Amino acid sequence: MFLVDDLGWQDTSVPFSSEETPLNRRYRTPNMKRMAADGMRFTQAYACCVCTPTRVSLMTGLNAARHRVTNWTLRNGTHSVNDEGKHPMLEFPQWNFNGLTQTPGEKYTVYATALPELLHQAGYRTIHVGKAHFGALDTSGADPLNLGFDINIAGHAAGAPASYLGTEAFGNLHKSKKKPWAVPGLEKYHGQEIFLTEALTREANLAVDQAVEARQPFFLYMAHYAVHTPLNTDARFIQPYLDAGLDRREAMYAAMIEGVDQSLGDIMKNVERHGLTSNTVILFMSDNGGLSAVARGGEPHTHNRPLASGKGSAYEGGIRVPMLVKWPGVTAPASTCDTPVIIEDFFATILEIAGAAGLASRDVDGKSFVPLLTGNNKVADKEEGSSEDRPLFWHYPNWWGPNGPGIGPSSTIRKGDWKLIYFHLDQHYELYNLAEDLSEKNNQAQERPTLTNELANVLGDYLRDVQAQMPSIKATGKQVPWPGEDYLE
Repeated sequence: MFLVDDLGWQDTSVPFSSEETPLNRRYRTPNMKRMAADGMRFTQAYACCVCTPTRVSLMTGLNAARHRVTNWTLRNGTHSVNDEGKHPMLEFPQWNFNGLTQTPGEKYTVYATALPELLHQAGYRTIHVGKAHFGALDTSGADPLNLGFDINIAGHAAGAPASYLGTEAFGNLHKSKKKPWAVPGLEKYHGQEIFLTEALTREANLAVDQAVEARQPFFLYMAHYAVHTPLNTDARFIQPYLDAGLDRREAMYAAMIEGVDQSLGDIMKNVERHGLTSNTVILFMSDNGGLSAVARGGEPHTHNRPLASGKGSAYEGGIRVPMLVKWPGVTAPASTCDTPVIIEDFFATILEIAGAAGLASRDVDGKSFVPLLTGNNKVADKEEGSSEDRPLFWHYPNWWGPNGPGIGPSSTIRKGDWKLIYFHLDQHYELYNLAEDLSEKNNQAQERPTLTNELANVLGDYLRDVQAQMPSIKATGKQVPWPGEDYLE
């Protein structure tokens, strides 16, 4: 499972829309193109709008509304990771700010048996490499070894590195205020001219070598810190982007993407070297939409076009992500799947691929997309026993920090081609037909009140059913109404 951080739907030379775009031509990702040629490209794959909710959904199969790790985590015992208490109009709920745990009794956590634990029980050697970001500092979930991983390389509580540079010891030379962000381990690379992405790749391949030597099947969770900020210079790849006229920040960003692609290629080559290509499934995904509100070069909120906005947003730029799957003998080469899938679907899918589906002892929200991998596009997009389109849900009763289009506390449903967003701050609705309006420019909520009301009620019923949390209005002390409660045709 190859998970990239903050990689946008357009941040690759593989087009995930119907035609190649200028951004696809900007970036060089030949190994992603090779994987797409060998496997299946998903054009409508979804994550959460920020990172930790996505990672917890992957590990549990639960929607964020149910597991309540609805924002990114870091500090133990505080829900105010982004000064949420300073919001002028809303009071935010006591969400599970301590993250995921397999230890009973930890406060403000979701307690669940995680995916690697189940794979470990099925006989797999479970290997974690890179960014964890499952649990807050000084909680059990901060250490991937407490979630069923047999090996943890460089994973801890923080969601970004203090530095990508080996010459800076990946942040371990920084002063105390950045200490929580310093990447643990990897001391053998300290002082070297090496980028973090490359160091993690080397360690991942060594861990795979050891599993093969032990003749043990393995689950490699390669979760890169890249392309999350800080933007640092990967000297291997930056010069052509500077020569092409990109400003320094965008050139650094593009080079970091190419470094992630090189990592994918190096890991695939190692699998080939061991003669395991025909018996290895590779899944590629990003944890949220591409960063656009801050830190990038150029105009904010434009980096994911034709998608609107970016990371942190309920619009497509914040939640639609690149996804590839290569399963030799199952996925048809150069195939495309247009059926919407969402991050919690990976839990059931990976267990089914591994022959371990029977080990899951609880209900989950995600649905296995194995039928889609076999070319049966008429299965996972439908509710069981129904001809109706399967609804997908997002819930973010939090404050990310940066401002921008679609960024803010909201709840969202997608059903078929229609997407309804309910913004908590002023309780307004936005309705879009994604088949006709991928850029979400034409809000049809007013002109289609019956459909808006129908979707709002389905969304509200779901949130109540999973006991989702909602913010409160500071001026009145009352909870923000559920979707559908305040709707008037």
